[in-house]
Amino acid sequence: MTTDEDHVRPNETTVPLLHCPAPEETLAFWRALGFEVAYEQLKPYVYLAFTWSGFQLHYGPAPKDLDPAKEQSGGCLVMVDAVASYHAVFTEAMRRAYGKVLVKGLPRMSRYRAGTSRFSIVDPSGNTIVFIQRDEPKDLEYGGSTELEGLARVLDNARILREFKMDDRAAYRALDSGMRRRAEGAPVVEQAMALAALVELATALDKAGQVPEWGARLQSLSLTPEQRTQVEQYVADPTVLEPWWPEPPRP
Repeated sequence: MTTDEDHVRPNETTVPLLHCPAPEETLAFWRALGFEVAYEQLKPYVYLAFTWSGFQLHYGPAPKDLDPAKEQSGGCLVMVDAVASYHAVFTEAMRRAYGKVLVKGLPRMSRYRAGTSRFSIVDPSGNTIVFIQRDEPKDLEYGGSTELEGLARVLDNARILREFKMDDRAAYRALDSGMRRRAEGAPVVEQAMALAALVELATALDKAGQVPEWGARLQSLSLTPEQRTQVEQYVADPTVLEPWWPEPPRP
C-alpha cells in the first residue's frame, strides 16, 4: 500500500538564500520598505528571513572577502502580475523612510519607465532583486535591434543598458558618444530623446554639472506636441525635463 509520503507532490516552494555581508544595513533597509522580519540571527552566524506580500527573502553568511560595493553577492527574480504597482509601493516607502527615492549607491532602486516589464532593487549587501512582469514578451530584444541605424540604434542600446542590464553609467556613455557621433542628420525627435535621457541620467549620476548643457540643447529643439510626448515616454521621470521645455506661446 502506498501513502502520500511515497509520491512527489507538485507544491514545492523555493526561497532564495542570499549572501549577507551587511546584516544591520540589510535589516534596516527591508524594514524601511515594509518587509516583516520573520527571523533574525546575527550570531554565531548570520541568518535573516523577510516576508512581504506572498514571497520571502532569506539571507545567510557571506564569504569573508565579499565586498557589497562590488555587487557580486547574487540576487533573485520575483515574478509578478503587474510590475508597475510594486515599483509604486516601494517608491512611496522609500520617500517616507529616506525622503527620496534611492537611485544610486547602495541600497538603490532602478527607475521605472511606464510600459516596461521589470525593475530592480539592489540591497545593502549587494544583491540584486529583479521584479519581472510574468507575461513579459518571450521575443523581447535584449541585445539591441540590428534593424536600427544611427542614433535610433544608440537609443535602443541605451534602453537595453538601463532597463535590462541596470547600468546607468554605460547608458550615459553610449548616449554621450551617440550624440557626438550620430546626432547630425538624425530626426529631431531622436535627438530630443537622447538629450532627455542624458538629462535624466546626469541628474541621477554624479554628473549634475552637465545637465545644463544637455538641457539647453533640448530646449533649442522645435518639437510638435506629439513628438514631445514621445520624448517624455522615453524617460522614467518626465518631471526632470520640465525646466528645459520651451515656454508655450502666449495667446
